[in-house]
Amino acid sequence: MWKEFKAFALKGNVLDLAIGVIIGGAFGKIVTSLVNDMLMPLFGILMGGIDFKDLIFQYGETKLLYGAFLQTVIDFFIISFSIFLFVKGLNRFKRKEEAPKPEAPPEPSKEEALLAEIRDLLKQQGQTGA
Repeated sequence: MWKEFKAFALKGNVLDLAIGVIIGGAFGKIVTSLVNDMLMPLFGILMGGIDFKDLIFQYGETKLLYGAFLQTVIDFFIISFSIFLFVKGLNRFKRKEEAPKPEAPPEPSKEEALLAEIRDLLKQQGQTGA
């Protein structure tokens, strides 16, 4: 059982996934900071100084924090778009890196070369004899 687990855990796909999750988490923090610390204050300025986090609808004791919800939705769209652009750029780089070079046709074997020579001789005889 330990050998099976070790083989599973050390597969390339599992390690790639683990690395992707770690890098994705760090990238998510960067994008969240970009949204919260730079973009949302700019949106607030453009909307007349409104801070989305402060938008609340209150009915009695119940508070609906729709501003925080809007903030989260905007975060999601910006983060998903950023990840889309990152993956798209990474795929473009990967395709350039992996572009296969066209292979030269293989050298004909001795038998093929001999048959081609016989064919050419027969063509020459046919042209001169006709």
